[in-house]
Amino acid sequence: MRPSGRKIDEMRAVSIETGITKHAEGACMIRMGDTHVLCTASVEARVPPFLRGSGRGWVTAEYGMLPRSTSTRMRREAAAGKQGGRTVEIQRLIGRSLRAGTDLLALGERQITVDCDVIQADGGTRCAAITGGWVALRLAVNKLLKAGEVTTDPLSEPVSAISCGIYAGQNVLDLDYAEDSEAGVDGNFVMTGGRLIEVQMSAEGSTYTRAQMEALMDYAEKGCAELAARQLEAVS
Repeated sequence: MRPSGRKIDEMRAVSIETGITKHAEGACMIRMGDTHVLCTASVEARVPPFLRGSGRGWVTAEYGMLPRSTSTRMRREAAAGKQGGRTVEIQRLIGRSLRAGTDLLALGERQITVDCDVIQADGGTRCAAITGGWVALRLAVNKLLKAGEVTTDPLSEPVSAISCGIYAGQNVLDLDYAEDSEAGVDGNFVMTGGRLIEVQMSAEGSTYTRAQMEALMDYAEKGCAELAARQLEAVS
């Protein structure tokens, strides 16, 4: 039995609320169980120096956790004067994932920055950030299309992410913190249209077989398909 009482292939309750901020071109609050992440997308008429004059756009991301998003207060990274290694790794993952699902040439020479701020954490924050980040990105691109600033849609299919792992000897979908902290194997899967973008998978005190990995990938496909349906509902 999982701590939450969920079935082994059952996800946490998912909700995606859009239109929650006034200024951002795209925004949503994604809730996956007790993990809540605010995602906003900002459009800028500039690109990194290496893309100037190329006609190609850029999608990047920033990620952060509020001090009381966890059970005890964390020090703000700004107060420490630098971002932690985990933060840098996660925001690079979010940026890579969203770019993989974007036609940067169709986007044109502009940059969209997706900010993902964790309001409350209970496991799977990077997966929620990627999933909600795509919704914010989609809404921002919709505004560009409506204004005629972009003529070809640079986004074809949702980009979503889910965690899977081996907890108490069984494969499980969508780990919460209680499971993630005790999991023997933990994996994050990023997908679009049933195709993999990135897999992060590691043993946390026990090893795993190829058959177990493939079983977890089957769970990931199921989870990402469910998330993609929720994403499309949110932006329709």
